[in-house]
Amino acid sequence: MPFLSIESRAALERLRALDAPDAVPAPLDRLAAVRALLAVVDADAAALRAVRDALDAGASWSDVASAAQLSPAACRWRWQGSDAEIAARHDAGRKRSERPSSRPTELPGLSVAEASRQLGVTAQAIYLRVSRGQLRAETITVADGRSYKRVFPE
Repeated sequence: MPFLSIESRAALERLRALDAPDAVPAPLDRLAAVRALLAVVDADAAALRAVRDALDAGASWSDVASAAQLSPAACRWRWQGSDAEIAARHDAGRKRSERPSSRPTELPGLSVAEASRQLGVTAQAIYLRVSRGQLRAETITVADGRSYKRVFPE
C-alpha cells in the first residue's frame, strides 16, 4: 500500500525520468526537479502519519528524531499536536521567515546606536537620558510588526 501522496509520487517519477540512463537533462531542469520533489515530500502528510503511527506504537520523540535526522525539539515543532496546531505553528514560522532581515532605513530620527555615536556616549547613556526626559524618543512600529526605538536629539 503506497504511503506517499499522488503529488509526491508524480514528483518522484519526474525526477526518475530525468535520471534515466538515456536522458540528458539540462542542469537547471535537474535542479528544478530535485527541489520540486523536496518541497512536495516535505509538505506530504505521509511523514506526519508515520510520526503519529510511531508514537502510537511506543516510540519516543528521541526515536522519531533519530529516524528523521532532526533534533527532538525540531520534531516536536514540526509534528506535535493537532493538525490545526501544527498548521498555525508552521504559518507563524513562514510569516517570520518572510520578514526582511535588514532594518528599514527610512525611519525618522536616529537609532540608539546612531545617537550614541553622534553624542559621544554609550547606548546606556542614551536610554538614561530618555528616561530622565533629556532626550525625546519614540518607539516606531513598522507594517510587519517590528518595533524600533528612535531618538530625536535637539
